[in-house]
Parts: sequence; C-alpha cells; structure tokens
Amino acid sequence: MGTLQLHVFYLILLLTISSQVISKQGEWKSATATYTKQADASIITEGACGYGDLHKASYGKYSAGLSTMLFNKGSTCGACFEVRCVDHILWCLQGSPSVILTATDFCPPNYGLSSDYGGWCNFPKEHFEMSEAAFVEIAEKTAEIVPVQYKRVKCERRGGMRFSMSGSAHFFQVLITNVGLDGEVVGVKVKGSKTGWMPMARNWGQNWHSNINLVGQPLSFEVTASTGRTVASYSVAPANWQFGQTFEGKQFK
Repeated sequence: MGTLQLHVFYLILLLTISSQVISKQGEWKSATATYTKQADASIITEGACGYGDLHKASYGKYSAGLSTMLFNKGSTCGACFEVRCVDHILWCLQGSPSVILTATDFCPPNYGLSSDYGGWCNFPKEHFEMSEAAFVEIAEKTAEIVPVQYKRVKCERRGGMRFSMSGSAHFFQVLITNVGLDGEVVGVKVKGSKTGWMPMARNWGQNWHSNINLVGQPLSFEVTASTGRTVASYSVAPANWQFGQTFEGKQFK
C-alpha cells in the first residue's frame, strides 16, 4: 500500500471513529422527513401510540409518525425530537430552523416502493412523517421529501402526567400522556387501596393494562422513564373513578 493510500485509509478510519463518538454523545443524526395532509394542517388522528385527539393530548401539530427504526415497537411513543432540514438549498428554509416533535404514530414500511421513492419508512430508514404545519416551519411546502438531522431532547410539558382510564372490571387499561423529561415510558405500576404495587403490561403504544379488578379503589401509579427515573402519583384517581375519565398526577422534573 502506497503512502497516499495509507493517508486515505487513516483519514477514513479517523472519520469513522469520530462519527461513532458523536453518535454516542447524542449529537445530531441523519434522517429524512415528509409531511401528511390533514384538514387543519396538523395530525389529529389517533395513531399507533393510542393518544386519540392529539390536540387534547397537548401534542397538536408538533407530532410525528416514526419509521420502524425509530418507533421501537411503540416504546418511543411520547419521546421528543428536535428536527431540522439540512443540505438542500432549494427546500430547506434559510438558517435551518428546527422544531420539537413528539412521537405519536408509526410510519409503516411500503416494500412495494423503493426506499428512495415512496418507501420512505422502509427498514432500516430513519424517517419522520410530520404534520404539514410543523413541516413548513423547517422546509418549503412544495418539497416532497427533505434530508434532516435529529436528536432526542427533553420534553417540556405543562402540568402533570395524565392518566386516562378505559377497559372493564376485568381488563383495566390506562393511557399515559403529557410525560415530561425524555417522554418515553418503559414501566408502569398500579396500586389500589386493597393491593400492593402491581406491574402493568404494555398493551400498545402508551396504553398499559392489568387484569386485576380495581373498580371502587383509589388508584396510585408509578411511572418509570427510559432514563430509569421513577415518579409515583399517589391516590391520583379517587375511589369513585369511572372508565372514560382522565386524572392528572405528578410530573418528572
């Protein structure tokens, strides 16, 4: 191997190591983004995270569907990402402004189309399907798809975590929304006045369930984020709670 080839080899090796270090430090990563059209220019449909009306869930237009690589089987629901358009002089807005998005949906793969044309969410692509209202804050509306950079950021939420009850006496389910800190819930426990702390199982998205009859008991919830931090909201629901009600608990600080 000649001197020039050696220099090129070591330069490539250095760049590879540098990119791995940057990735581990949680710096900007590369992906792509498109937008979906809704009547009011935001994403309002329920989505794969189970949040229902996203305006009521406080996520509104700053919501996004994630490709398989980012969605992580629903675990990433509620996580926050800062996203900016880069490296396209025609489509990216001047100065590369960024938006903060909450993961609220899954962008399914379409293997009938090329990942470079239509199959934006095909594995292993990292892709954000944004609302039109959020997309036009970083790129031109006429763009079909744009290159972006993203990074995980802290979720800034108003008020406490919200616990929405559903199910039946023998299938109790709670939807957890408005989660601060990293926004990603990885574990939930529930406690009634007649029980100890019981782990709940993820049903889908951020819906968690238990097969224990908890009707008629005041309920407490313990929520664990992906950082390992845990917050307990004691007696957040009174003994006379009803299915369909939502209660506000404590928040990650």
